[in-house]
Amino acid sequence: MIEYVTSKAVMDFEAARSVTKQYARTFYFTSHVLSKDKRQAAYALYGFCRLADEVVDSAAAHEDHHAVHNKIDELRNLLHEVYSPNKSTPFVALRHTVNRYNIPIEYFLDLLRGVEMDLHVSRIQNFEELYDYCYCVASVVGLMMTCVFGVKDNTAFEYAENLGTAMQLTNILRDVGEDFERGRIYLPLDELRQFNCDENVLKQQLVNDDFVRLMKFQIERAREYYKKAELGIPLVSNDGSQFCVRLMSTTYGRILDRIEKNEYDVFSKRAFVPIQQKIIIAVSEYFKTRFQ
Repeated sequence: MIEYVTSKAVMDFEAARSVTKQYARTFYFTSHVLSKDKRQAAYALYGFCRLADEVVDSAAAHEDHHAVHNKIDELRNLLHEVYSPNKSTPFVALRHTVNRYNIPIEYFLDLLRGVEMDLHVSRIQNFEELYDYCYCVASVVGLMMTCVFGVKDNTAFEYAENLGTAMQLTNILRDVGEDFERGRIYLPLDELRQFNCDENVLKQQLVNDDFVRLMKFQIERAREYYKKAELGIPLVSNDGSQFCVRLMSTTYGRILDRIEKNEYDVFSKRAFVPIQQKIIIAVSEYFKTRFQ
């Protein structure tokens, strides 16, 4: 069994909570509006997602891609064990979660396909490719969480996909500089050319007029996906789940505001939402939800 799978983060709800708190601060912050059962389910799902990321991010730096692909294949096999009631599994918390909330295995398999992309894809040619990547690494997590939230109408899943795309686009815009240092460019190359930008602009960390126009275009598209996703929030169970989705969407969307406030410098300044502002957002969104 690969060393990552022996991590308690994928076995134990409390350990999964600790991992979520450490690595997904916004997600962890918003999870507190959920019931205990749904909150634990969220941590179990994140624990596996984090595990998949670590297999690629930490192992790829020290092993050849063939070895990392083997580890991902092993994760796939272990997932099938989770979904096989007659087999034992170290993923105890995850098994409990997927069984209780009827989460399809296909979401997890798509997630693994997404993280696997980072082993052999360092450039995105167009938005179609980027959308597929966003779906695999982010939208499927939204779909998993929608299963946990519970819905009044199955069209909520379509809107959850939009929110996942919006949030991943936000991550990509925030991390342009860091990703380039890792040898990756997630901004579509055809759009870089459209705005007279090339890899040298990123290499030299030039926040010139062309780069600013590119970033404005990307931010506007991300906001369009947030706007689309907004329509799905009333379709989620109103037991704190709606509030959680709205809070996650609003808080993450504020990262785009921060990028603008930093004058689109995503190289020397990291856009983030301070905890004080998260609390203000939470109070504001609570009263919006309470008195709708």
